[in-house]
Amino acid sequence: MTSKINIRNAKKKDLAFVHNALCMLENEVLDAVDFKRIFLENITNPSFEYYVAEEEGKLIGFISFHTQNLLHHCGLVGEIQEFYVDTKYRNQGVGSALVQKVKDYAVQHNLKSIEVTTNKSRVENTIIYKNLGFNLSHDKFTLYR
Repeated sequence: MTSKINIRNAKKKDLAFVHNALCMLENEVLDAVDFKRIFLENITNPSFEYYVAEEEGKLIGFISFHTQNLLHHCGLVGEIQEFYVDTKYRNQGVGSALVQKVKDYAVQHNLKSIEVTTNKSRVENTIIYKNLGFNLSHDKFTLYR
């Protein structure tokens, strides 16, 4: 792991980093106005947890996590929505530290499970998530309009 890594709740001042990180993740320029509106809305929503990883004040990673009560689980379930680590800091434990923060939250709030979905084009993510303790248990179908 990189030295002096800190995982903390994201703040409003982190908006530009998070926007850039998710543009990199999605390989497209995300609408800045809509992104800001959603970020500011979600950062204050108690069902959302946004965490950033920083090293010596430099932001190097981001993970978003939301929770909801689901009938078929009879309880609270969490889902990682976005997960990004700067390419220069990959394979140094940054991603593991971000996921550990989510796992700690899940334990503290008695979640039934943590879920994560990855795009089929990101083949390497299946291995990464398995190494982080996730099991490949479902297929996800998407309908776009």
